[in-house]
Amino acid sequence: MDFSLKNKVVLITGASRGIGKAAAIGLAQAGADVALASRKMPDLEQVALEVRKSGRKALPVAAHVARMDEINNLVKKVVEEFGRIDILVNNAATNPTMAQALDVDERAWDAIMNLNLKGLFFLSQAVARVMKEKGGGRIINISSIAGISPDLLPIYSISKAAVIMATKVMAQQWAQYNIRANCVAPGLTKTKFSEALWNNPDILKHAMASTPMARVAEPEEMVGAILYLASDASSYVTGQVIAVDGGKTI
Repeated sequence: MDFSLKNKVVLITGASRGIGKAAAIGLAQAGADVALASRKMPDLEQVALEVRKSGRKALPVAAHVARMDEINNLVKKVVEEFGRIDILVNNAATNPTMAQALDVDERAWDAIMNLNLKGLFFLSQAVARVMKEKGGGRIINISSIAGISPDLLPIYSISKAAVIMATKVMAQQWAQYNIRANCVAPGLTKTKFSEALWNNPDILKHAMASTPMARVAEPEEMVGAILYLASDASSYVTGQVIAVDGGKTI
């Protein structure tokens, strides 16, 4: 089993905090050079310092991956710096509303879908074109168990279910180019993104009642699955979803 990412180049979106930050540090420790993308450069610079402590190169790039021009600029900068992209981790996501399905408005729908799905797909497409030229690669999309079974965030759940299908389409159509695409579906994880859920006693109690391990995950607990899918240890795995959820989807 080869879990090494030595001499590999990884691009991670939403890399300034939470699961993206944990993945950046973890994959660097496995030997990868890491390109870090999110909207706020100061936060990215802090993560870049952590990556460099592992002796690996880090390239922070401020980019909003819901915008096509910024997607193309991001890919261009990474290729100019490293010459290739071996692994893409699509982690960036948003959910600006707690409204239920009867109350959600078009603006919230568009904000969620533009980043969680449209941006994810077109960044994957741009990177896949680079991977095709360079002989292959791995795409790891961060979905959610909300994409497997609907939860309190209805439009977010729809977007994350779409991410799972997008992953399967990528896996099916790009395998011929030696590109594997897989999905990690985290359960409730202690990040700033999900703080409105795990920091609410009533919501937390409800969530833990249906989680056999009865606790919230730490961001670092997602890294093992991401590393497995990024490495040669998963060389015959594509189009799959790994739920890292303490048993909630049982």
